[in-house]
Amino acid sequence: MRIDKFLKVSRLIKRRTVANAACDAEKIELNGRVVKPGTRVKVGDVISVTFKGEVSRYEVLSIQEHIRKEEAAAMYRRLDGEE
Repeated sequence: MRIDKFLKVSRLIKRRTVANAACDAEKIELNGRVVKPGTRVKVGDVISVTFKGEVSRYEVLSIQEHIRKEEAAAMYRRLDGEE
């Protein structure tokens, strides 16, 4: 799955266009590397999202094309200690 779509489906970012813009602005990293919106994500990858100067890290636990809003958080695990 493309990283922009993963960010939207998992609801880490609410809109795919915003996810694309974040990638273009170099705010999204995958396994420590800045990525483009079309970069493929797989289970076990670590995504870093920079927002307002703070970096949040997430491990990809599952990849699903469609998921209910209530279940979206099961697609990732936050790594930086905050829940």
